[in-house]
Amino acid sequence: MTGPTGPTEPPKRRRGPGRPRQDEVDDGPGTQERIRLAAREVFAERGYDKTSVRGVAKVAGVDPALVHHYFGTKDDLFAAAVEVSMEPALVVPAILGEGPDGIGERLARYFLGVWENPVTRAPLLAVIRSALTHEAAAKVLRTLVLRRLLERIAADLDVPNPTFRAELAASHMIGIAMLRYVVQVEPMASADPEEIVALVAPTLQRYLAEA
Repeated sequence: MTGPTGPTEPPKRRRGPGRPRQDEVDDGPGTQERIRLAAREVFAERGYDKTSVRGVAKVAGVDPALVHHYFGTKDDLFAAAVEVSMEPALVVPAILGEGPDGIGERLARYFLGVWENPVTRAPLLAVIRSALTHEAAAKVLRTLVLRRLLERIAADLDVPNPTFRAELAASHMIGIAMLRYVVQVEPMASADPEEIVALVAPTLQRYLAEA
C-alpha cells in the first residue's frame, strides 16, 4: 500500500476483548513459565484473597489477557502456581521407578524436601492456609496432592483400595505440614527432616505398598 509520501504499513488489526497480541501468543512456553513463576510469587506473598490476575500479569510483565489466554480463571492460575512447586509429572515416575520397596521413604523425603525449600514452601503455605476458608484452594489441594500425586502412585502399585490409601497418606503428610510449617508446634517444627522421614516412611510404606 502506498500513500502520498510513499509506502505505508497496512493498518494493524485491533484485538478483540480478552485477546492477547499475536507476538505474546508466539512467545509460547517461555511466557507461560514466566507467568507461572510470577503467580507462585504473588500468591505466596499476598495469599489467595488478595491476589488478582492483573497483579500477576504486572509481575510477569505481560497483558492480563495473556494470563487468561494461557491459564483461564484465577483458580486455574492458582493451581498452576502450586503445581510448579510440586511438579507431580516429574516426581511420580521418580518415586515409582524403583518399585514398591522403599516407596514410603522416597515419598516422605520428596514431600519434606518441597516444604524445606523456602521457594517452594511459600506457595504451599498459601494453599494450606487458604484451603481452610476457600473452596477453590481446597479443590487445588485435593486435586494436586491427592489425585495427581498420591492416587497415581497407589494405582500404579495395584494395592487394594488405592483411593482410601492415598487419602490416608495425604492426611498424614498434610498433618505434618500443618504442625511443622503452619502452626510450628515444637519439637516438630525444629526436628531434623531426616528424623521425620525415618519415623514416617514405614507408615507411608504400609499405606501404599502392603496388601
